[in-house]
Amino acid sequence: MNRNFVIKVKEALASVLPITVIVLILHFSIAPLSFPLIVLFLLSAALLILGMGLFTLGADIAMIPMGQSLGSFLFRSRKLVLVLIVCFLMGLLVTIAEPDLTVLAQQVPTVPNHILILSVAVGVGFFLAVSFLRIIFRIKLAYMLLGFYLLIFIFSFFAPPEYLPVAFDSGGVTTGPITVPFIMAFGIGLAAVRGGKSAQEDSFGLVALCSIGPILAVLVLSMFYETGASSYAPSSVSEISSLSVVFSLMLRGFPHFGKDVLIALSPILLVFALFQLFFLRQPRNQFLKVIVGMVYTYIGLVLFLTAVNVGFMPIGDALGHALARLDYNWILVPLGMVIGFFVVAAEPAVHVLKKEVEEVSAGAISQWSMLIALCIGVSLSIGLSMLRVLAGINLLVFLIPGYILSLTLTFFVPRMFTAIAFDSGGVASGPMTATFILSFVIGVTDALGGNLLSDAFGVVAMVAMTPLVTLQLLGLFAVIKTGKEEGGGELPPTGDVEREDIIDL
Repeated sequence: MNRNFVIKVKEALASVLPITVIVLILHFSIAPLSFPLIVLFLLSAALLILGMGLFTLGADIAMIPMGQSLGSFLFRSRKLVLVLIVCFLMGLLVTIAEPDLTVLAQQVPTVPNHILILSVAVGVGFFLAVSFLRIIFRIKLAYMLLGFYLLIFIFSFFAPPEYLPVAFDSGGVTTGPITVPFIMAFGIGLAAVRGGKSAQEDSFGLVALCSIGPILAVLVLSMFYETGASSYAPSSVSEISSLSVVFSLMLRGFPHFGKDVLIALSPILLVFALFQLFFLRQPRNQFLKVIVGMVYTYIGLVLFLTAVNVGFMPIGDALGHALARLDYNWILVPLGMVIGFFVVAAEPAVHVLKKEVEEVSAGAISQWSMLIALCIGVSLSIGLSMLRVLAGINLLVFLIPGYILSLTLTFFVPRMFTAIAFDSGGVASGPMTATFILSFVIGVTDALGGNLLSDAFGVVAMVAMTPLVTLQLLGLFAVIKTGKEEGGGELPPTGDVEREDIIDL
């Protein structure tokens, strides 16, 4: 464990260090911040590194094996109705417990929190069941994505404009670091047992489809509630006036996020424990290993969420205000691109995704190429978001062409790249984006006197969209490089034997 933990911490250090250096350079040059705020940020960066290390270690030991075991067992059960019910309940319970969903609910005006949370959770549960049906009946992901996103944009023209950014943001926010590793591993377990030539691409795509449910839920709800003012309250940087306040904020954050993470992990652990007791009956040592991994995951997530919410959120807001007040605030566009390029590497679920992709593709898609494509995509999204805030451009001006391009590419790249690309959108728009980047854009919007709901929100949606294009372009480049036909390229097989398993209705 010690050796693996050191490796994970080194990976986390390499991910967090660049964004830490960028903030410090801005502090000592054009955007000076208070001493207590910088101390809070540095302390949070240290906790972030430790938390990411523990989380990724725990995901390897517990979350991924649990998801794969449950996915494999459910497929072997050959009971379609049972499988669909379990998929729906898992999606429902895990989403209700997702900490970021509570934050999202507070941003949607006039819609009661419990109604929005339940609606979004039902959407995720429904689409997790749909994802299972796609794997069973081998439905091409591109067709499903095209149909559902067409439905989303039809609904978007009937929804109040103020709801659109929050609706599209919800798709990325609700697929957080707790749900993503489990759902991804669940899909890999299902596809591995089913086998066949399409098992590789079927291993991914669950996160992509589950991200659609929240968007549709918010758009539908917006038609039944009158538009109101945003309930968002930015972090109060002025309150962080001394080191005693810094340590007080940290001490208050640990129990708060400790409770949130415990509630969020409980449904996954409870379902696995029930299946272990009645069906799986894995060896005792293996079950205890999962429990230990869940402890690592729990501690890591508590440290991570405390760091990003207590330390990174106020620093993002303060930087946004400081940079927007500059006479040359156009610098926000290139600076946003630089920040976006490095901040995605600090998303914990990104490390889980790129590792799973490399393993399932038998090294055909390397972790390095995945990360570079993601970084480029998020860099573009933050740069365009800054341009949107400065110029007051409608979010749909970017989203509609972006999704048209990404959906068009699905017919010209290997199917596995499509599934991975659309999964990566939900993975990239995790807690770092929902806290540091969102608060940064909110600070800019607030300083410029813009509308927080319509101008600031939407950045998560942009982060979720651009990797769809960059990763599929990576796939298109791979097709051209290997001389394969457009749309027909297949990555090296995983070694699964061709099987035609039949599920009993």
